[in-house]
Amino acid sequence: MEAHKVIQYPLMTERSVNMIEYENKLVFMVDRKATKHMIAKAVKELYEVEAETVNTLITRKGEKKAFIKLKDEYDASDVAIRLGIL
Repeated sequence: MEAHKVIQYPLMTERSVNMIEYENKLVFMVDRKATKHMIAKAVKELYEVEAETVNTLITRKGEKKAFIKLKDEYDASDVAIRLGIL
């Protein structure tokens, strides 16, 4: 699956901003069929950062949300600024 199809859009909520600032995590809505490995690969390809862990959940609306913790050498706020969400 293509990287642009795996990651649909970044999620911008108060909780996700706190995750960016305090936990070095990014939150994205992703394709429902995407695996954690596919999500990590897509993040590396699109944003040139490496994921330490990827956690996913299915929302009540049936959408898939991914919480991506970046490795220590990368800063989630830098990626958020590039995306225009901070």
